[in-house]
Amino acid sequence: MTEYTQNKYKFQHYYSKKPSSPFKKKTVEINLSNGIKLFFVTAAGVFSISRVDRASKLLIEHCEINTRGSLLDLGCGYGLVGISLKKKHPDIDLYMSDINERAFTLSKINARDNNIEAVIREGNIYEPWNENKFDSIVLNPPFAAGKDVWEKMITEAPSHLKKEGRLNVVAYHNKGGSRIEKIMETVFTNVRTLVRSGGIRVYVSVKL
Repeated sequence: MTEYTQNKYKFQHYYSKKPSSPFKKKTVEINLSNGIKLFFVTAAGVFSISRVDRASKLLIEHCEINTRGSLLDLGCGYGLVGISLKKKHPDIDLYMSDINERAFTLSKINARDNNIEAVIREGNIYEPWNENKFDSIVLNPPFAAGKDVWEKMITEAPSHLKKEGRLNVVAYHNKGGSRIEKIMETVFTNVRTLVRSGGIRVYVSVKL
């Protein structure tokens, strides 16, 4: 691979609709707190291709959700968070979406390979879910996509939550998380921190 090609792929972010980097698959694994081990197929052009990122794992282990309700994994990537939560809580009705065509394909593969039933759609932010309301939404914001994208994911969340539905967001507090916390407080009039670990926090707001 030439230096030019490497640089071209380097500056593509994972929220692109059509990644042009080579579709070379890798496998990562996660060990859940209940002892379950899961394997996921990843590839270049999606978020965290070589390992399970710490923020997503914290979100999986500490989010506050309705374990018998509907759950949307927004910007799902290869499906790590949603599929892991469904394995932990089998009574969840799982929904996942991402604008990235490659992420969409991988999330379908990973749901199938991990024997998970899920409704998976391709599209930007909440466009695939115009008529849907959920009991819970989980989000690891795509900061690489820019402020307009991740802020909209938060500000439009109440329109896609049922009453007493919860939005869970994970972020590094000093790298955008403090801003997210303020927006959640403004939009929902409430926000709590569920866990702090190594600069990462999981925030939750409830639709009142």
